[in-house]
Amino acid sequence: MYELEKIRTELIDGDEDAILGYVEEALQEQMEPKAILEQGLLPGMNDIADKWAAGEAFIPEVLIGAKIMNAAMERLEPLMVTEEKADEPPRVIFGTVQGDLHDIGKNLCMLLLRSQGVSVLDLGVDVAPETFVEAVGTHHPEYLCMSSLLTTTMDGFEKTIEALKEAGLRDKVKVAVGGAPVTPEYAKSIGADLYTEDAVQLSRTLG
Repeated sequence: MYELEKIRTELIDGDEDAILGYVEEALQEQMEPKAILEQGLLPGMNDIADKWAAGEAFIPEVLIGAKIMNAAMERLEPLMVTEEKADEPPRVIFGTVQGDLHDIGKNLCMLLLRSQGVSVLDLGVDVAPETFVEAVGTHHPEYLCMSSLLTTTMDGFEKTIEALKEAGLRDKVKVAVGGAPVTPEYAKSIGADLYTEDAVQLSRTLG
């Protein structure tokens, strides 16, 4: 339990070598990989998220914590027994809408989601509606997440939702939208299923 507590409390310090060392020590003591995840890594990330939400931590700490989490998961995942399908995390497709080249917010969201075991396919930036539709049709995700930082590109949300309808896929996926200019009212007006204010809220909703 010593290692699990150290993983949780020191994750925010951003010392990847130390955290991975604690993970190895826990494994050597025959701790279950799932216990290391659920009692050490995930609580540590939740602590960072709470501090960020309270203004006591900043994006660099969140990004570094999520990076360490992903590195630890590369070690743990091969050792973990596959759970029943009903317990599997959702599959997510993520992209920034057409005309928008910003990706910091998108990347932060993806890091937090992946740190919680969510499978995320990144379509990148400046993603055309037809590209979103093709990805949904091919990969069958539970969620399609789109972001925009510019008011001039927000119509990409609505165009993509309309394209999903035309392709007969709208009822096959839940659409989440977000970004600086997006509001809950706007999300509702275009028929999106979900709006989240920031990466922490999104990760807690989907994770």
